[in-house]
Amino acid sequence: MTGAEVRKLNDEEITVELGNLRGKLLALKNKSVSEKIEDSTQFGKIRKDIARLLTEQNARAAS
Repeated sequence: MTGAEVRKLNDEEITVELGNLRGKLLALKNKSVSEKIEDSTQFGKIRKDIARLLTEQNARAAS
């Protein structure tokens, strides 16, 4: 997800997407405990997407 895609989302969609990504991250962490993860870069990608969404959410709240 790019910054431009995040800016196109409305407030409710950002909240829903945050929940989805946090769920994915939790599932990936649980999976990594029990078995080997093929693509370990997924952790960073998901965390960066969460950060982008939170940044946009906070910018909208500040203005």
